[in-house]
Amino acid sequence: MNETHKYRATDKMSDLICDNYSLLMVMSRFGLSLGFGDKSVKDVCEAQGVDCTTFLAVANFISQEPYAYTGEEEAFSIPALMDYLKRAHTYFLDFNLPAIRRKLIEAIDCSGADDVAFLILKFFDEYAKEVRRHMEYENEAVFTYVDGLLQGHLSDDYNIATFASHHNQIDLKLKELKNIIIKYYPEKGNNNLLNAVLFDIFNCEQDLASHCQVEDYLFVPAVAGLERRLKDEQ
Repeated sequence: MNETHKYRATDKMSDLICDNYSLLMVMSRFGLSLGFGDKSVKDVCEAQGVDCTTFLAVANFISQEPYAYTGEEEAFSIPALMDYLKRAHTYFLDFNLPAIRRKLIEAIDCSGADDVAFLILKFFDEYAKEVRRHMEYENEAVFTYVDGLLQGHLSDDYNIATFASHHNQIDLKLKELKNIIIKYYPEKGNNNLLNAVLFDIFNCEQDLASHCQVEDYLFVPAVAGLERRLKDEQ
């Protein structure tokens, strides 16, 4: 791992989490569990069957300013990164977005008399469908294509640049939803529930933006490098 990177394999895993608690999500998406005591990042990853270089690549990327993967860094595992991205998709689609929806219903008046509440929920449901389409396309088309590359099969009618050119930022509509709630939903008594769901939306927006950057700056360039190597071999 490059010396300029913030975290290294010899660091204690607990120090990483205390330094940046958002790395709890990275751990979860690599399938790493808590309870590792004072073990180093390398020891925790090895004990739980996770590629340490890939974990550190993502942890450092998320904790520092985004950079473009050049292929000159110590190579991380594309299969391990794909597994990380798939777990992230499952988290957003099956846990995070449904949890935010439940909190929204609890926080706003959805009885039918409040037009703004109805629009907020409708906007959120449409957004969740858009995220599902985006992530299911990646699961079914992009990752299947990359699995083929890993087995040595190039495609004549698809490449990772095609995906990258249409890769839209799926966090943008959350900004709109957040602004609608802040600017137009009237205060009604205790605002703790509404503020809590807004906090979750802010976190989800940041998490989705970070997720897309991992795809754009780590995954896509690494796959492009794999494509070049296969073309050279053939």
